[in-house]
Amino acid sequence: MELSRHSVQITGPQSVRKDTATGSNHSGGVCILTSNLYPSTPLTLHTSLQAVAVQVHTRSLVTVCCVYLPPHDAVSQQDLETLVDQLPTPFILLGDFNGHSTLWGSDVTNSRGQQIERLISNNCLCLLNNDEKTYFHEPTRTFHSLDLAICSPTLLPLLHFTVGSDLCNSDHFPIIVSYADSGGAIQYPPRYLFQRADWGHFMQLADITESMVSTADITEAVQNVIDCLINAANNTIPKSSPRLRKFRRPWWNEACRDSRREEKKRWNIFRRYPTTENHVAFKRAKALARRIRR
Repeated sequence: MELSRHSVQITGPQSVRKDTATGSNHSGGVCILTSNLYPSTPLTLHTSLQAVAVQVHTRSLVTVCCVYLPPHDAVSQQDLETLVDQLPTPFILLGDFNGHSTLWGSDVTNSRGQQIERLISNNCLCLLNNDEKTYFHEPTRTFHSLDLAICSPTLLPLLHFTVGSDLCNSDHFPIIVSYADSGGAIQYPPRYLFQRADWGHFMQLADITESMVSTADITEAVQNVIDCLINAANNTIPKSSPRLRKFRRPWWNEACRDSRREEKKRWNIFRRYPTTENHVAFKRAKALARRIRR
């Protein structure tokens, strides 16, 4: 995640960030946001590169590192190697590397691309990218692959890489790394909805009898009581859905919806046929949609 030099206050998820120095001539800065649903710990990196990392526990403990390499900065191979050496395995290295290589779908390979190729080869890492383009250069109306996802070999068979189709008012497409068998859906632990409980029926089912607690083994007696209460709760108290809830925007109306659809339609046409006429039509639709939302 690349940031500008403006101060941004982020609330809600946990965040770890590294901003560029005040007065720097180039934009940049990196940030990782982690959901409160997953335990995470920031890692201290000793590097001059724009990079941050966290260890997050999803199915297992995984290190996630986000890096930004400015296109015109000289980056030494040793700095890249030192960064990778500091990452506990297994890890995923994500970022805007600003390098071109035929390895990830570019037409040519430049010096930055060769550096990244050596980094992958020297450390026996795996590249998750396919030939999908991740960056749109508006002045030349061309598409490139600048954003990469690199991982430890043990993670390669577990992960799935895709590129989003919407620029989201950026010049980079979102890159999405997910577990290959997750189906793309975020599951939340279901919760009991106590306000909708049938307490009368619950009291009938949650009947702790003498036979449940008269056993010689105290552990068995406690388990009998727990099983009785859980069975009563499951039959009388509804649960929330494990699916991620969509939060409705009160200001989103039909005009916003229609203008957004037209913007996406014009973008898809331009992406397939990048002519000047289609580019102008897309920019007009984008400007109209933005004006309506404001």
